[in-house]
Amino acid sequence: MSQGETMNDRIMIIEDEAAIREMIGYTLMKEGYQFAEAESVEAARPLIENHKPDLILMDWMLPGMSGLDYTRRLAADPGTRDIPVIMLTAKADEREKIQALDTGADDYVSKPFSSKELLARIRAVLRRRGQENAQGMIEFRGLKLDPITYRVTAGGAAVDISPTEFRLLHFFITHPERVYSRSQLLDQVWGQNVFIEERTIDVHIRRLRRTLAPHGFDSFIQTVRSVGYRFSDK
Repeated sequence: MSQGETMNDRIMIIEDEAAIREMIGYTLMKEGYQFAEAESVEAARPLIENHKPDLILMDWMLPGMSGLDYTRRLAADPGTRDIPVIMLTAKADEREKIQALDTGADDYVSKPFSSKELLARIRAVLRRRGQENAQGMIEFRGLKLDPITYRVTAGGAAVDISPTEFRLLHFFITHPERVYSRSQLLDQVWGQNVFIEERTIDVHIRRLRRTLAPHGFDSFIQTVRSVGYRFSDK
């Protein structure tokens, strides 16, 4: 069993379709996961407050508050921002998938999905979060990353950074000097089962540079023509 994944992991299912909740619950139970379920954000909130889950499976389209809006709120709350979220969505447009990741989701699964695919995504996200948390605070020339809270500071000043940008920056800082292709970055940062186009990496790189620019760290993310990107202070 991989680091960051135990049979004590508790998963919160927020999905308004009872049949899908039942299918997911059965799948999780067979694999030994604990789980709770809710049909809306309103029903899920007290469950999350009383027993913080290790991962949330979040339907995009929910009655009342949408899953996308709730994911945004979870990411903005210091008490819940470290809970990984996998978005369940019938939306196939790549722009909407990028929007989900930028909002704070760690991954997404397009409906309809198989039990095997869902379990693979769950394991990958829990493994990745476990590895990040095990490394503890990371610092580079006054730039500090806290994998537990997903907070970044530069010279003591808070950096407003999205969860996706955080994961990308975390990977770069912990793997300096080496050049990574776009496909390698997709595999390493998002996981091999995330099906987004390689050019999406360029969008995230631009956003990360823009986030770091006011603090003087954007130039460390270097473009290697025809190959990919590297993080270097040289």
